[in-house]
Amino acid sequence: MHILVTPLTMPRFLAILSAIAVVAISGHAPPAASTAATDRAALLSFSSGVHGNLSDWGSPAAAMCNWTGVRCDNRSGRVTGLLLSNSNLAGVISPAIANLSMLERLYLDGNHLAGGVPPELGALPRLRELSLHYNLLGGQIPEALGRLTSVTYLTLDGNGLAGGIPEAVFCNCSGLTFIGMSGNSLTGDIPLRPRCRGLPALRQLSLFGNALSGVIPPALSNCTDLRWLLLQDNSLSGELPPEMFGSMPSLVFLYLSHNHFSSSDGNTNLVPFFSSLVNCTGLLELGVASAGVGGEIPAIIGNVSSANLSSLFLSGNEFVGKIPPAIGNLVNLTELCLFGNMLEGPIPPEILRPPRLALLDLSNNQIVGEIPRSVGESQRLETINLSQNKLQGTLPESLSNLTQLDHLVLHHNMLSGTIPPGLNCSLILDLSYNKLTGQIPSEITVLGNFHVYLNLSNNLLDGHVPLQIGNMEMTEALDLSMNNLSGAIPATIAGCVALEYINLSGNSLQGSLPTSIGKLPNLHVLDVSSNGLTGVLPPSLQASPALRYANFSYNKFSGEVSGEGAFANLTDDSFVGNPGLCGSIAGMARCDRRRHVHRRLLCIVAVAVAVVAGVSAMALTWLKKLTTTSVSPHLSSGGVMDERNSEHPRISHRELVDATGGFSEANLIGKGGYGHVYRGVLHGGTVVAVKVLRAGDDVVVAGSFERECRVLRSIRHRNLIRVITACSSPEFKAVVLPFMANGSLDGLIHPPPPPPPGGKPAAKAHRRLDLELLLSIAGNVADGMAYLHHHAPFGVVHCDLKPSNVLLDDDMTAIVSDFGVSKLVAQQEDAKDPDAIDDDDDDASSTPYPRSSITRLLQGSVGYIAPDFSAKGVGIKKNSRVPSRVLRFFDPLMQSMDWGATRRRKATCTASGCC
Repeated sequence: MHILVTPLTMPRFLAILSAIAVVAISGHAPPAASTAATDRAALLSFSSGVHGNLSDWGSPAAAMCNWTGVRCDNRSGRVTGLLLSNSNLAGVISPAIANLSMLERLYLDGNHLAGGVPPELGALPRLRELSLHYNLLGGQIPEALGRLTSVTYLTLDGNGLAGGIPEAVFCNCSGLTFIGMSGNSLTGDIPLRPRCRGLPALRQLSLFGNALSGVIPPALSNCTDLRWLLLQDNSLSGELPPEMFGSMPSLVFLYLSHNHFSSSDGNTNLVPFFSSLVNCTGLLELGVASAGVGGEIPAIIGNVSSANLSSLFLSGNEFVGKIPPAIGNLVNLTELCLFGNMLEGPIPPEILRPPRLALLDLSNNQIVGEIPRSVGESQRLETINLSQNKLQGTLPESLSNLTQLDHLVLHHNMLSGTIPPGLNCSLILDLSYNKLTGQIPSEITVLGNFHVYLNLSNNLLDGHVPLQIGNMEMTEALDLSMNNLSGAIPATIAGCVALEYINLSGNSLQGSLPTSIGKLPNLHVLDVSSNGLTGVLPPSLQASPALRYANFSYNKFSGEVSGEGAFANLTDDSFVGNPGLCGSIAGMARCDRRRHVHRRLLCIVAVAVAVVAGVSAMALTWLKKLTTTSVSPHLSSGGVMDERNSEHPRISHRELVDATGGFSEANLIGKGGYGHVYRGVLHGGTVVAVKVLRAGDDVVVAGSFERECRVLRSIRHRNLIRVITACSSPEFKAVVLPFMANGSLDGLIHPPPPPPPGGKPAAKAHRRLDLELLLSIAGNVADGMAYLHHHAPFGVVHCDLKPSNVLLDDDMTAIVSDFGVSKLVAQQEDAKDPDAIDDDDDDASSTPYPRSSITRLLQGSVGYIAPDFSAKGVGIKKNSRVPSRVLRFFDPLMQSMDWGATRRRKATCTASGCC
């Protein structure tokens, strides 16, 4: 009788005693019967430590060899296989399995077994296949497994094993063809030593997803039949050994990603590595992403398994230079990932040549030029990601030919032009942060293009939100913010039943918020801030069970808001900039019930008067048409362009000359440090103010004009001046602004003197500046400044806020002007110092503006600019004090003060001081 002699544990000791007892009872039974009984006892001992799908084990009605997962030798009746993969077993592996001395295959993978790997398994002399992957095993890999000299298949992947890999496994188990230890927490090096017998039969080595360190062992080059080498996601280091891979002609999958390797010649030469792979003619996938290697991608890469290579992952490294056109020689390439490097130059059209190319990711590089027009010829493209580069030009019309495209990601480039109407993209379309113009094509909202994510934000798109947007039933996120969209939000948006995120902020949208938007069942985030929306907030939004965040700030909403329902977690920041809103949320104005009653009565009276006035106006208009021509429909009551009905393109110098009578003195309405302002009448009768900048001899002003104009057009607030259009050439620069018939606050504070006897009276009588009007103007200016400082797309500091820069529209609403354009000088972009811009006042909670740009050279007025700006070489610092922030609203109370020349004097502060 054969007795296994190893260190005994109590469970194993009891199992052996049980087997001895069975033999003793059987007395004179033949040897085969006694060994089968030993196997039975070992299996029962194993089953006692686990629970799962083993209900027939131990049943008198079923023979041992018919139990679930048990395989026996037909002649001896001994157990040769235990195949219990994916059997939903839980518990621990009993050491009694070691008593199955004829066992050849042990498959316990895909279960919930815990504990450690029993060292006793090393005593199974016939074991050829051991599969324990995807369990909950912990501890270390037993050194005793190195005694399994017959094993060819060993998998321990996807457990919680720690410690090092036993050297004995790699040295003694020379018959191994498959080693799988990935997805654990193994440390140390790969223990393949030159003194060992090696692994000449090895075909797959899978060690990825551990914490292995050291270099790739040179002895691995002896594994000449290796097909799979998976070493990614470790901490391996050293130079990539080119001679090693040249000795593996059968290599099919090579993954070295997410390690700390280097290339030859001090991490600058990739030629030896790629040259060694030329012999791997069967290579299908090559992954060297985020591996730390650098240098230029050599042209020889086009010879690496040119007939078979399908996946090339080289992203996240330190590659420089241009993308080699030779990549186009890889005729079976389906995936090309080069993102996250320092590649430059244009996109070679040749890399789009492989007919099976499905994924192209060149994002986060320094690629310039245009998107190749031939991109539409790659009919199988499913994903294109060219984001975060320096691409220019227009979107190729041929993109519309890509019928299988589901991901098009082009954000953070400098692309211009319009969006192709036939653009097909079914899942993700991200064109944000470019310079795209024109309207949103309704075709991209058709039912076939069920974008899960649609982002067109931070462009120059105009027009209306397409009514067909309701067709996008599968869309989960919609971002159209920071464009020039106008019109109303279509009620059809309720058709986007899967929407979780909506951002329409920073546009010129008008009308009321659709009630249907609050009925979207999955809506978590809604941002409609900085528009011109009116009316009450829909009760359906407050009743929404899914809404977690909303921003309604800087619109013209009115009515009462309660802090209940979906609004319970909102602060007053979500409602700021809406003077007509009141409610119980902390920080909001409280509602006056009596005023609401009065307002309702006033509304009724106003509606009645409006109806009568409207009918009368229609009658008068009809009568007038009988005798004279009609006036231009583009004028509002004050002569200011109605932005809903008229959108002006960039205007020419000739048109401005005609509009201002040749910039005649008769039309001059103001002078400033950098130019003059004229009254003008555009074609069609729109009355405007034309600010002409003396920029012809000033390179600094000329270089920043276009950027400042775009900044002004991006800032939208009812109390900030807006730019209608602009005219720019090297010799002439002008901006066209709305004409404010009521002049400025300065004109109210200091009205013109009465005309001499017989003189011509003023063209328009000025309203008397009383306390109520003064407080209203102060509130308007404060709202505008709060938006500039805290809610604009980028922080802005006015630096010259004074009565003459506060204009008054037809309704005596204050409009802040002369910011940005009047200071068109050298700018510091993307300030890194959070203290670079801060209007520190006595309020300890003053907020820096780290995203702002601010002029280094400032124009200001004595009495309004911060005193410390006059010091030589001073920029705006955190401790700068800006008296103009309060606009000196006490000036009207001090009208007897002698302003004279001092009030009019300008101070132009430069880097060399104040003059």
